[in-house]
Amino acid sequence: MTSAQPLVVAFDLDDTLAPSKSPVDPRVAQQLVDLARRVEVAIISGGQIAQFRAQVVDRLPDAADALAHIHLLPTCGTAYYRHDGSDFALLYSRDLTGDEKARALAAVEEEAQRLGYWESETWGPILEDRGSQITFSALGQAAPVEAKKAWDPTSEKKSALRDAVAARVPDLEVRSGGSTSVDITRKGIDKAYGMNQLAEQTGIALDDMLFYGDRLDPDGNDRPVLDMGVPCIEVTGWEDTADKLDSLLAELAVRV
Repeated sequence: MTSAQPLVVAFDLDDTLAPSKSPVDPRVAQQLVDLARRVEVAIISGGQIAQFRAQVVDRLPDAADALAHIHLLPTCGTAYYRHDGSDFALLYSRDLTGDEKARALAAVEEEAQRLGYWESETWGPILEDRGSQITFSALGQAAPVEAKKAWDPTSEKKSALRDAVAARVPDLEVRSGGSTSVDITRKGIDKAYGMNQLAEQTGIALDDMLFYGDRLDPDGNDRPVLDMGVPCIEVTGWEDTADKLDSLLAELAVRV
C-alpha cells in the first residue's frame, strides 16, 4: 500500500466481506457505510447483482448520504451499478452473445461430466447464465459453505476443469471463480477489467485505490488486481477484513 490515503477502497465479496454466498455480518455492513462516508467504496465479484443485493445491499443500514458513494460491479465489472437516490441502478451491462453462451454452456457441462465433476446431488442449478458470464457451480449456487470447502480443497478439480473448458472455447476467458466455481466471460474479463472500469467511471487513478481480497495467490481470482499494480491487502476471511477496516477507518476523515 502506498503511503497516501486511498480515494477508493474496493473489495472482493465471498470470503472477504462475507462467507461464500452468505449475508455480511452487521459489523461489516456498518463499516461499509462508515467507509462510504469517507471514500468511494466498491465491491467487485464474479457473482450477479441478485447475489450482491442478498449479501450486502439488503443488509446495509439506511444511509442515503453513504449509498451514493458505493459502486457495485457484478460479474467482474461487466455490469456496473450506482445508487440513484432510491435504488442501485444499472449503468451498463456487457452481455455475451447467444452463440457465446451456448458454446460456453455446452463446453463446461460436457467437460465436467467427462472429468467426473458433474454432481448428482446439488443445492440448486449447476449452470447459471449471468448475462455477461456463464458460471459453473459444482454443488449448486446455494450449497452450504462447509460442503463447498470439502469439494475441492486444493483447487485441483477447478483447475482441471478450467483448462479443459478453455481448450474448447479458446475465444472466451475461462477462470476459476469461488470455491467450487468456474466462470466463462469474454476475453480479458477478470477483476483487473473491473478495476479499470471503476477507474474510468470515477476518474480516480488505480494508484489511489486499495483492494481487499482473500485470493491474491498466483492462482487466485483476486490476483489480477495485484498484478495490475493496485495496492492490495490480503485477508483470511470477513473477520480479518473487519479488523483491518477498523484500523483504516481510524485513519480516514469523514467527508465534509
